[in-house]
Amino acid sequence: MVITPTVYWLVAATPWLAVLMRQDWKTRTLPNRYTLGGSAVILVWQFAWGGLPCLLNSLAAGLIAGVLLLIPFLLRAAGAGDVKFLFASGLLVGYPAVFPMLLLTSVFGLLLGLFMQLSGQFDAARLKHLTRTLFDWRYDRQQGRRNLPDRENEKVRIPFGVAISLGVWGTLLLRLTGEYST
Repeated sequence: MVITPTVYWLVAATPWLAVLMRQDWKTRTLPNRYTLGGSAVILVWQFAWGGLPCLLNSLAAGLIAGVLLLIPFLLRAAGAGDVKFLFASGLLVGYPAVFPMLLLTSVFGLLLGLFMQLSGQFDAARLKHLTRTLFDWRYDRQQGRRNLPDRENEKVRIPFGVAISLGVWGTLLLRLTGEYST
């Protein structure tokens, strides 16, 4: 087996991804020391590995990933930690691998949400309210808003860091097996 840069990335990133996944699952937070610290380490590694072109490739992917989650963040549907973690993940996988990573992250996020809903760990009241607000003209929006659970309630927040970690792992494994290459 040939040792490629992807093998190094997979081995080096696994503890970081596992820590962030566990942290988000347990506390629904992604601390800056892990997300921004990881970003700094990734940028230094990218520059040391491939110079300025590699660094710029990494930054382009990080910006694509971070901007994607900016609108949900502004709508308070995603946390700042998720935006920073997705940015760092984009830095890690680079361009154009950021697109399969985003697809895999979305699929894992959907599966995680379904799993949490089916196991009773997620309260879909906010999602139901939003859907009825958009599609049911007879729905009393004020009354519906009063009956919503608090945004800080753990049962209304999905730990999206789990999906991001799985998306990064999936992208690196696809690249490693030769199914996807940059």
